[in-house]
Amino acid sequence: MTRVFVGIGSNVGDRQAHIERARQGLAGLAQTQVVRISDVYETEPVGPVPQGPFLNAVAEVTTGLDPFDLLDGLASIEQEAGRTPVERRQKWGPRTLDLDILLFGDRVLSSDELVVPHPMMHERWFVLKPLCDLDAGVVHPVLEMTVGELLAHVENGRHIGKAGHDG
Repeated sequence: MTRVFVGIGSNVGDRQAHIERARQGLAGLAQTQVVRISDVYETEPVGPVPQGPFLNAVAEVTTGLDPFDLLDGLASIEQEAGRTPVERRQKWGPRTLDLDILLFGDRVLSSDELVVPHPMMHERWFVLKPLCDLDAGVVHPVLEMTVGELLAHVENGRHIGKAGHDG
């Protein structure tokens, strides 16, 4: 079983119900158990598209699935929540439910379908804060910094480059 952190976000419809739907959906995935879910935070959207605020959380799960099977499971949960299919989505647009694999153990993957660790997690307070609620000591396998250290950099307005150094 691999320890995985999944980002959860919603800014359309009953956002709290969508967060709960994500928890239930994760618990229903084969070979996957929800360990715990962070507190939920309301945050402003990121990107150029005008839209309402998000509710964000992070789930810690253990899974026997490989990363791509987990990704398929997350896509199914999103679709059940009414998320627009990938081919019709507006980049940076509003979402009923958004589920992202943030960390998959200490694996580093890069493909057209999936990049792990999530390529922008180290820049996003709305990812790092709930992740720190669960385990501030977990280490980003590329940047070689704890998520607590990354959160401190974001909160202090410092940018972390790909090599893990202040930029």
